[in-house]
Amino acid sequence: MRLVISLTALLTSICLMQLASGALGPLDALSGVAYEFTTAQTGLLGSAHFFGFLLGCWLAPQIMGSVGHVRAFVCFTSLAAISCLAHPLFIGPFYWGLLRIISGLSIAGAYTVIEAWINAKVENSNRATVVGAYRFIDISATVVAQLIIGFLQPASFISYNILALIYCACLFPLALTTSTPPKITRPPRLDVFRAARLSPLASVGVLVAGFAMPVFRMVGPIYGLEVGLTQEQIGYYLGAGFLGGALIQIPIGFIADRFDRRLILIFLSLAESLVCLITAISSFSNISFLYLLAFCFGATTMPIFSISSALANDFSPDDYYVDLAAALMFIYALSAIVSPYLASVFIEHFGPASMFIMIAWVHIILIVFGIFRLRKRKTPEVKTSYRYLPRTTFTFARILSKKWLGKN
Repeated sequence: MRLVISLTALLTSICLMQLASGALGPLDALSGVAYEFTTAQTGLLGSAHFFGFLLGCWLAPQIMGSVGHVRAFVCFTSLAAISCLAHPLFIGPFYWGLLRIISGLSIAGAYTVIEAWINAKVENSNRATVVGAYRFIDISATVVAQLIIGFLQPASFISYNILALIYCACLFPLALTTSTPPKITRPPRLDVFRAARLSPLASVGVLVAGFAMPVFRMVGPIYGLEVGLTQEQIGYYLGAGFLGGALIQIPIGFIADRFDRRLILIFLSLAESLVCLITAISSFSNISFLYLLAFCFGATTMPIFSISSALANDFSPDDYYVDLAAALMFIYALSAIVSPYLASVFIEHFGPASMFIMIAWVHIILIVFGIFRLRKRKTPEVKTSYRYLPRTTFTFARILSKKWLGKN
């Protein structure tokens, strides 16, 4: 019972953190437009978030080692609330970009603390339950966060205050738990080149994943405004994309464990390219059709990271699993830093359709490279089980131990 209560507290903190952080990005985009930031400046806010997130993944273990889990979590969460509340104090894209670096860093730090704590509590006997609960909370909170956008007024202190209150609420479950904090584990070793050599296609797949969904999340509100959506419709549009990504996980996992993952990556990229091209050339007199395209966008994009990770693990030795996950997350973050700004520049110079044309071209590159790799290497006979991987921190890999993932 104590374990259940402890994990409930940790998962509740994750839920609240995801609600606030998932809504902050779209709110910043809409507020930037309201304050007449250029499209490129607004996109820069999304890039700044992922830059801070990457910094937080590496700084958090050192801070935890110095002050402990609870104090580190309080520090990171308080910093996230402060960065949220500080938005209305000064209006400017570069000042807001600095705040987004701070918020990205603090969110990554808070996730690292929680995931390290969860990892110390799970065993093979309860790992599936814990991971399933984590996945459910991650997806559900992300979808709800997008729907919240429809009710938050852009460029309003009240809107940022509401999100700051949710950040503050994250403190209570973890601060009040009676569970003993775990010991500090070493941070993973980062060897991006080894990961690239292990599976070049998986590395390119993760790179492409970092181009697609971060753009949809961070620049999608700008696209919505450009094509004439209301704020409420933008929330539904973003929510439809994440819902599509959520519902596809079980069927795509079933397929990924039974067929060549490289073929699945090629198929998903082909489908994603078609969805992007249809979105780029369509006129949306029927809003339901736009929601359907967003749903298909999420369904074809969100699994690419997890399938690429599973493909890399098919060729990975057991003792490299955590370090491999860190390397793939690093590649994803590098791509996510660049893509929101690049997409916003495209929109500014070539119109809203260019965002989806850019994403389509990136997936076409993955298709071509995937076909090339099919001729270079045979598919492994024994494969690691597919698991949906939330793109949170390097620490999550410890929860998904290689031993538990097993071989099919």
